[in-house]
Amino acid sequence: MSTSTTGPVIVESDNGLVTVTLDRPEAANALDNNLKQALLDAVRAVAADPAARAVLLRARGKHFCVGQDLAEHAEALDNGADSAMRTIAEHYNPLIEALAALRIPVVAAVNGACVGAGFGLALAADIRIAGDNASFATAFTGIGLASDSGLSHALIRSLGASHAMGLLMLGDKVSAEQAEDWGLVHRRVPADQLDDAARSLAARLAEGPTAAFRAVKDLVRHGAPDLPGALERERTVQEELGATDDHRAAVSAFLAKSAPVFTGR
Repeated sequence: MSTSTTGPVIVESDNGLVTVTLDRPEAANALDNNLKQALLDAVRAVAADPAARAVLLRARGKHFCVGQDLAEHAEALDNGADSAMRTIAEHYNPLIEALAALRIPVVAAVNGACVGAGFGLALAADIRIAGDNASFATAFTGIGLASDSGLSHALIRSLGASHAMGLLMLGDKVSAEQAEDWGLVHRRVPADQLDDAARSLAARLAEGPTAAFRAVKDLVRHGAPDLPGALERERTVQEELGATDDHRAAVSAFLAKSAPVFTGR
């Protein structure tokens, strides 16, 4: 295993699984400029790493991420609203785009509060596992703002317009149980089992058919608006995947009644 630390972010790589940990627990992992930039650098490094086959996004401490560091934001406001809001273009938009653009599976392990831009980070992952102590909220209207970090897009896609409007306008907390019922999270587990459950799932994905996962991400995130278009996209990706080593090896393993070993090729 290799480990590197860039400011308030810890990156560990082990057999294709890259674990990215937000490491500002004393501030409930509030996103100040240092954390935002370190996280963006970490995601870009993962994107450039040919050995990376899955990502686990997690946080140290009691809370996943409470969103923007408002103390830093208040200081920036003293220099003018333009200065304070520049972080959206400089940090949040590139970060969410970089996470969403990763061609490998991304699992988010959510514990405690997941609020505002932290909620946006979690929704940029492909699969979310929540501890039963987790709660989700948008919180923007509580300080006179609307949304950023892709929340308006992700919530509409995940929940539809009515639930998205309610969450964004009211800012009410959603419990881990409600999030599971609504489909915002893939699975809810006891808080003390979250790390093990999320790491086990992410490791399973890192050992899987990487090219097939990449195709699934493309199909789901950029699906055709009609059935004929979806069928054509599926035909194209299936033909491409049919030529991969992983597909051929897995078929042979099935016929031999043995477990397939995927190499990501």
